[in-house]
Amino acid sequence: MRILISACLLGLCCRYDGRGKLAEGIEALKEKHELIPFCPEIYGGLPTPREPAEIRGGRVITKAGADVTEEYGRGAREALKTAKALFCEAAVLQDRSPSCGIGQIHNGRFDSGLVSGDGITAALLKENGIAVIPASDIEGFLRRSEA
Repeated sequence: MRILISACLLGLCCRYDGRGKLAEGIEALKEKHELIPFCPEIYGGLPTPREPAEIRGGRVITKAGADVTEEYGRGAREALKTAKALFCEAAVLQDRSPSCGIGQIHNGRFDSGLVSGDGITAALLKENGIAVIPASDIEGFLRRSEA
């Protein structure tokens, strides 16, 4: 299966803080599936590193108060376009991110609090029938896909 994956989960230094975050279980995922790295923030035109951003009132706002909703939307559309063009059936995305979070995202107050919801990219992929898997559930996904 082809899987779109948050590039930071492969260790690529594209997170807001300029670092990668190699995901646990990534080697097993690579053995069984073809992974397509993608960073919606980069494709949306944002630099690395960049100021932290969170969703507040339906908008993506940086810690300093800049509205980057358009960049996040552009990155999400590019992720969807890539997933469709490369026939990806699923996406493994970084937890809690304003782009990639699935089920829970930061609350928009930059206090590490969480709220129910999906990031911009995760929501768009889900709306278009692409299964989204949080990075924290890679091992669960592997078990389910083998059954």
